Amino acid sequence: MALSTLSGRHGMVTAPHHLASAAGLSVLRDGGNAVEACVAVAATLAVVYPHMTGIGGDGFWLIREPDGRVHGIHGCGGAAAKADLSLYAGLEAVPTRGPLAANTVAGTVSGWAAALEGGTLPLARLLRDAIDHARAGVAVTAGGAAIAATKGEELRGQPGAYATTFEPEGRPVRASDLLRQPLLADTLERLADEGLASFYSGALAADIAADLAALGSPVSAADLAAHQATRPDPLHVGIDGATLYNSAPPTQGFASLLILALFDRLRAGSADGFDHVHGLVEATKQAFLIRDTHVGDPVFHDYDWQGLLDDPAALDALAAKIDPARALPWPQPPQWGDTCWFAAADGDGRVVSCIQSTYFEFGSGLVLPRTGITWQNRGSSFRLAESGWNALKPGRKPFHTLNPALACFDDGRVMAYGTMGGEGQPQTQAALFTRYARYGMDLQEAISAPRWLLGRTWGEQSTTLKLEDGFDHSVYAELAAAGHDVERVGPLTPTMGHAGAIVRHSDGRLDGATDPRSDGAVAAW
Repeated sequence: MALSTLSGRHGMVTAPHHLASAAGLSVLRDGGNAVEACVAVAATLAVVYPHMTGIGGDGFWLIREPDGRVHGIHGCGGAAAKADLSLYAGLEAVPTRGPLAANTVAGTVSGWAAALEGGTLPLARLLRDAIDHARAGVAVTAGGAAIAATKGEELRGQPGAYATTFEPEGRPVRASDLLRQPLLADTLERLADEGLASFYSGALAADIAADLAALGSPVSAADLAAHQATRPDPLHVGIDGATLYNSAPPTQGFASLLILALFDRLRAGSADGFDHVHGLVEATKQAFLIRDTHVGDPVFHDYDWQGLLDDPAALDALAAKIDPARALPWPQPPQWGDTCWFAAADGDGRVVSCIQSTYFEFGSGLVLPRTGITWQNRGSSFRLAESGWNALKPGRKPFHTLNPALACFDDGRVMAYGTMGGEGQPQTQAALFTRYARYGMDLQEAISAPRWLLGRTWGEQSTTLKLEDGFDHSVYAELAAAGHDVERVGPLTPTMGHAGAIVRHSDGRLDGATDPRSDGAVAAW
């Protein structure tokens, strides 16, 4: 049965797992606002989607307040003080799994704390559903089971509690198995009792640091204590009929905005025709070329990202580089990463776009024995180089594929939208936004329709242009004739991400959509 756009008025949540959406909606019904609902969603996703996200990762927020102000929060950790080149002597790259991959502070919980300033509901209420699901158990999804089976061999041998947590019967969990995480339940209860700051200082932080040290991670108690969330201004760009917002570096939000700003300058034809797909793919290439040179920790970069987005002549010149009939050769290496995007809107007019991740599936593979926390491997993206783009330095924040998107339309609509999926995040954002905003497609149809991906999210690493089934047959042939390395990947697949969107209309009506490629749901009130 095809999904339909759902509507509500008092509040709405969309997330890639239905239990997370339900947790957020219950907070709205109990008088919480959209920010508080998103904390409940985030905590629940850490339990029910542990292959994708967790409190041992990073998170980014965009919040549009009822008065129209848009602001951002970065719960993003930097590299440990001990994470320097000498730690990786003899290696060509930072390992993607294991203790040396767990080399950055987890910032997600600090982002929750920053977002909740001024909230009214007690923390115990916001974490209630997550604690219950961790304690009582939750049915493993088919997608989660598939990832556990695929990744088990490389993860079960890591030090820590991965095997006892995610292979409790001596094998990878299967679909519909009941997954219990009592250690994580205890940790969430401690956060509720002791406060979110306890993740970084106090008894809980001491346990986290002790586990990390015992497992061989360079992250120390001092690194945890020194961490804090930040509030950089979101980047923004104006296009025809709307102002678009996204997270500032070290995220790739700049690329997401640049793609849509360049496409706005193209005279593309109808939705999902050659001109639409080709135009967005070629805009993606131009954006990624700049991203992969200039986007990283702002402390180590002096590039004026907002200045480019504010310069019509510069944007015109970049758009002019796009050949409307031919594909630019694309040998660029892809960026990895899997994650969870979610959003909420409340009856007061507040709209939140949020994303959090442990980077690879199950992060570094280190599950801390005292706390049940799966620690991220975001710092495995660092280059082992003395200088240059994303070079490893103590305290430096790694480049992030994570980027939550938000749009404010001239007619008063506000749209929160996003997806998981590494390289695919800006591309899926561009596809669903242009379908809805430029071509007038129904919101759910814009997400459910077949998508494309230049590069990789899940599966094999490649730089082909992957397309799902469902486009007009002529589109595949025209793209190939234009020089794109077309690869057809069959019907709808999670490879294309787990997208979602909420639109608040000027009269207060809320529309929401979720991705049939996920286990998600829209919960409306």
